[in-house]
Formats: sequence, C-alpha cells, structure tokens
Amino acid sequence: MKVTIVGAGAVGASCAEYIAIKDFSDEIVLVDIKEGFAEGKAMDLMQTASLNGFDSTITGTTGDYSKTAGSDVAVITSGIPRKPGMTREELIGTNASIVKTVAENLIKHSPEVIIIVVSNPMDTMTYLAAKALGLPKNRIIGMGGALDSARFKYRLSQAMGCPASEVSAMVIGGHSDTGMVPLIEKASRNSIPVSEFLSADVQSEVVEATKVGGATLTKLLGTSAWYAPGAAVSEMVKAIALDSKKVFPCSALLEGEYGLNDLCIGVPCVIGKNGIEQILEINLSDAEKAKLSSSSEGVSKTNGLLEL
Repeated sequence: MKVTIVGAGAVGASCAEYIAIKDFSDEIVLVDIKEGFAEGKAMDLMQTASLNGFDSTITGTTGDYSKTAGSDVAVITSGIPRKPGMTREELIGTNASIVKTVAENLIKHSPEVIIIVVSNPMDTMTYLAAKALGLPKNRIIGMGGALDSARFKYRLSQAMGCPASEVSAMVIGGHSDTGMVPLIEKASRNSIPVSEFLSADVQSEVVEATKVGGATLTKLLGTSAWYAPGAAVSEMVKAIALDSKKVFPCSALLEGEYGLNDLCIGVPCVIGKNGIEQILEINLSDAEKAKLSSSSEGVSKTNGLLEL
C-alpha cells in the first residue's frame, strides 16, 4: 500500500512514524511546501528503520505531487495549527484554500485515492473536500471522532483508575469544543457500564474534560497536539490497508442518516478497503439525539462560511 501524507509538520510526521512502525504500508510519501522540510523529515524517519524494525520506505518532496501518484490513501494534515485561545473554526479562511488545492492535486495523480482529512475545522474541511472533488462519499473521511474517542477513553481510564484498554467509549458529533457528544451512557469498562464505577458528577466532569481536550493540550503545548492525532490516523489507515472492518467514529457525509443531510459530522462507521463501508445508525437516547442535533447546527453554520 502507498500512503501520502500532506503536511510534514508535527502531526504529519507522527502519522508517518506510526504508519511505518506498524509496518503495513510499503511506501509512505511526505509532502510539504517548505523547501527540503519533507525530505528532511523522511530521512530522519528512515534512519529509525533499523532501530524500530520496519521495512516501509519513506520519501519526502517539496510540492511535487507527481511523486504521490498511485497512492491508495492520502492524509491531509496541512494548514495552520491552533494557537492558545483559538477555536478550530477560526482557522477556516486560511485552511479552506489549502485543503481544496491539496485535495485537487491528490486526485489528479491518484484518481482512486481514499482521503482522510485532519486539517481544522475538520468537519468543514471534510465537507469542502467532498463537495469540491465530487468523489463517492465512502472515499472522503474526517479523522476527528477517532481522536476524540481516544481522549474520552483516556479520561475515563484516569477517573476509574484502570488501563485504557479496558474502556469502550465513543464520541460522535462535531470535532469542536462545543460540538462533541461523548456517549457517556454507552461507555463501559469490560462491558460494565461506567456508571457502576463513577458518580454522575464525575461522569459529567469526564465529558467536559473530553470536549476541551484539544484546547487543554493547545494551552499546555502552545500549539496543537500531534502524538494522539498521528496514532488515530495510523489506525484508520491500517483498517483500510488490512480491510479489517473496524468501527471508528469519523466525519462522514450524511444523506439522511440520523435525520441529517448535506454535512459531514462524526458518526460510527465501518472502515475497510473501500474507506467508509457502512455508516452505523445506532440507537441514541433523547438527550443524545438533542446534543447531536445541536452539534449539527454548529457544523452547518461553519460550513456556511465556505466559498464553494
């Protein structure tokens, strides 16, 4: 499998590193606009191959999309990252232009590629790619829900004092501080509802900490996080490469599912060799439905800022 990652910054480099270490892709291409940057990152990563035991080949290029030709999956991380105090929505003006240009270049050289969007505001950037490219909806995927769910599991594991591997939990809705819908009612520890371990007050604290997880890290780091986003992307790409049919909450173009239309928002999806192979319409409580509806209104409002 050939994977292209556009944007060789911290998130893009982490994507490449995790994909290489998991050793399911034979070729990884890093693309960046900064002269020599992607080439340098690729060389640095390749010098870890004998240490980390992978056989993937990683190369870099400064804006030459011909070197991405034949990619099976492409990941778009390019754009300006968040700074402390910024919302994801404030990035729309700059990042929309970048994402549209990148997506068009990718399709030109890899017409069958599956695209995973990471750039913020992620749901709106996914929608932009879907509308600008006119690809089948299964081939445009927004990463946010996989990352948000990992952060939710982390918060739950910390609150319960247990390994994150014991926690099953999911975040749907928009990838924003106000739009996330952590499904606390459905969260469990080894199939036991988390309500058996945590009080209602602690559950609420976990939900709120999850929703501002990105902002919390941005404040601490001075920029957007990169390890967990990179790991989330690598798992999604792996599911495509191995056709594993894993379920991830990810931003998908909805056409009536959950009563929503003409927007991309986080919902549980089966991911396999064809990208999004099924959108799962799970049963939601009235409260969960109301939160998802409110989240969709926020995403639609941000979409309205696009010039399509």
